[in-house]
Amino acid sequence: MSAAPDAAAKIVSSAHLADGATPELSEFEYGLIVAGNAFNHWVTRCMAAAGGPELGTLDVLVLHTVNHRSRAKRLADICFTLKVEDTHLVNYAVKKLVKAGLVDGTKSGKEIHYATSKSGAALCRKYREVRETCLIETMGALGGVDTAEITRAASVLRALSGLYDQASRSATSL
Repeated sequence: MSAAPDAAAKIVSSAHLADGATPELSEFEYGLIVAGNAFNHWVTRCMAAAGGPELGTLDVLVLHTVNHRSRAKRLADICFTLKVEDTHLVNYAVKKLVKAGLVDGTKSGKEIHYATSKSGAALCRKYREVRETCLIETMGALGGVDTAEITRAASVLRALSGLYDQASRSATSL
């Protein structure tokens, strides 16, 4: 049996962060950085291929969130779902989507509820088609994917996001 690789042999973004008690976390963080950047690139390219206007990653994610389950959402709901604390960033994205005719806002009391317009919902469907063709079919051509492994990875990511949230709160009180 071979020995586990030492911290120096791990693929990390910052070796000085892998010198601690859990070098695997630094390895995970590097994977998260690379995957996050690749995902952001993919989202904007997929939207462009779907025929959408020039949108940034957050704009696309907001559009999909607003379209989710065909239910109107408040700005606070969108921020909460996407875990974005800077409300003004999401508000800017929503305004951009409204201006593009992809999202409509309906005032209800003091709040505005946002829903995708017909063209916004159609664009989300087209995005899904491009995703199926370019991503899902390619995954299948590579021999398929272990969906249980993907589900497990998603669960671990959600759990680790909670740990990072707690660590963020701790770091603000140092």
